[in-house]
Amino acid sequence: MNIPKWSAFFLIIFYLLLSPLQGLAQDVHEFTLDNGMKVLIKPDTRAPVVISKVWYGVGSSHEYGGITGISHALEHMMFKGTTRYPSGEFSRIIAEQGGRENAFTSRDYTAYFQLLAADRLEISLELEADRMRNITLDEEEFVQEMRVVQEERRLRTEDNPNALLFEHVNSTAWLNSPYGIPVIGWMTDIEHYTVADLRRWYDQWYTPNNATLVVVGDVDPEQVYDMAQRYFGPIEARELPEIKPRLETPQRGERRLVVRAPARVPVLLMGYKVPVLMTAEEEWESYALLVAAGVLDGGESARFASQLVREHELAVGAGVGYNAFSRLDTLFTLSATPAPGVGLSELEEALTATLQRLKEEPVSEEELERVKAQVVAREVYRLDSVQGQAMQLGMLETVGLGWSTVEEITDRVRTVTAEQVQAVARQYFDVDRRTVGWLEPLPIDPDDPPGYFEGHLR
Repeated sequence: MNIPKWSAFFLIIFYLLLSPLQGLAQDVHEFTLDNGMKVLIKPDTRAPVVISKVWYGVGSSHEYGGITGISHALEHMMFKGTTRYPSGEFSRIIAEQGGRENAFTSRDYTAYFQLLAADRLEISLELEADRMRNITLDEEEFVQEMRVVQEERRLRTEDNPNALLFEHVNSTAWLNSPYGIPVIGWMTDIEHYTVADLRRWYDQWYTPNNATLVVVGDVDPEQVYDMAQRYFGPIEARELPEIKPRLETPQRGERRLVVRAPARVPVLLMGYKVPVLMTAEEEWESYALLVAAGVLDGGESARFASQLVREHELAVGAGVGYNAFSRLDTLFTLSATPAPGVGLSELEEALTATLQRLKEEPVSEEELERVKAQVVAREVYRLDSVQGQAMQLGMLETVGLGWSTVEEITDRVRTVTAEQVQAVARQYFDVDRRTVGWLEPLPIDPDDPPGYFEGHLR
């Protein structure tokens, strides 16, 4: 059989890239403490460092009206002291040990991590176990920190036109799904939290049977298990709240909106409702959507960059967003900024035509192989650091897919066919399933220009 030169090249790339992944799951040691807490340990001896992450299965998708953003607010308060360690002591101790620490909240989980020298791991576990049950939630600290959260919302969303557009499109797309709730919450809810609200949320969700400890680095698994048992084992499990399905109401037509805000350039954002690995009727659909995203936005040779930006000069930039590894159906988003002289309507037609081509014409074998190689490469690079490994293992475990899914991803991507990419394009890139948002710029106040803040205040 004659193998085309490019096909042979990509085949070699596949096998070179897959080799680091194929042993990953085999090296993960899994334990469950008597109180239900999961412990995942992955030795990585390339450097004498370790990262430990505690994942809680609670995020904005567990919230409801009146307390939106409370998971994120509680994340802030987790750094404000326990009965044993006053406010600021956690961060001071980690810094004193030469480490760094932080936390993040998403739709599906909240996670806390510390990166330290490997022989300092026990300090991290002791501190995390302490704040799993003993935070003080001081009233004065609470009032001050909620001002910080409000300022973070202003900087990250209300003064950031791109983020504001996404928030409006997202909340318009979802009628019943909790994915319409912004992770940081609505300002009116943030302004009216009480300490009792946060205490109730903490008591409901911050329990070992809703947590996963992930440790990756230069460690001995048995020693780590002993430490986890010593510090987390005595914490009693609690009954968790029932998680209602909150399935999305079927969409029966296109939704459109215009956001007018001070901005430098107009922006187009389109979101199509699509399944994820947890919700797809057939698993291959999610992997085909990942490949479709790569066809459209997989580097300089992808269709958006090569056609919309360079060939036709309709956009100065365009991108795709799709996360296959969440709890509930999500949006497959297309975003673009028009080139000078190009209107949002013309740009929208071009993006829609690009999707239509995916429906009508199977992706060529060469393009398919290139895109799959890029998707595989992205997964491999993501796992090249202890941080990346801990992120993937904890995220997959917490959303309910199971950590071992990490080893299946590249194999499943490799099996995606051009016909499957075409099938998901036809099935899900339907005008009646989409929400379209236009950002129309208003004049900018030179004394108060819009920001593009992406950080995290604490």
